[in-house]
Amino acid sequence: MTIYVEKTGEKFLAADRVWVATALLHKENPRRKAFTLKEIQERASKEGFLEGAANTFYVHANQHCVANRAPNPGKHRMLVEVEHGQRRLYRPGDPSKPGRTGKVTPEANAIPARYRPLLDWYGEWSKDSPTPTRIDPLLRLIGSGREIWKDEHADEYISRLREGWE
Repeated sequence: MTIYVEKTGEKFLAADRVWVATALLHKENPRRKAFTLKEIQERASKEGFLEGAANTFYVHANQHCVANRAPNPGKHRMLVEVEHGQRRLYRPGDPSKPGRTGKVTPEANAIPARYRPLLDWYGEWSKDSPTPTRIDPLLRLIGSGREIWKDEHADEYISRLREGWE
């Protein structure tokens, strides 16, 4: 959703405003791993991004831009939820839900010129990625072994395995 920001006279997408606010927080706080939704929203407010659009911004930061949340309907991969309510910018290699095929960063010509250097900063920052957010080892097992019983109903498979047990 494109929002007109009265203070600056600029228009740009809610998703891009979320990315810019989060990138500014990372750049200003290089030792921080992630930020709360409230911190991201406060940083956006400081830039004048929320005039009449606080709810739209929140929904984008909470759901539409978050790679490891199911697309609903937003499909961007701009942020990652690292803990409940904590977000950081998405880095290549981070987990994302199926269907999350949207953009990772704003297009340079879609954001105000003063924020474009953040795109270069992000290119360097994302290279210095520590280990990507890990996927729970148990969740990685989903679907493993399916070839064992692919032509047999699960109940029949279990019954066959238990044949001869006393």
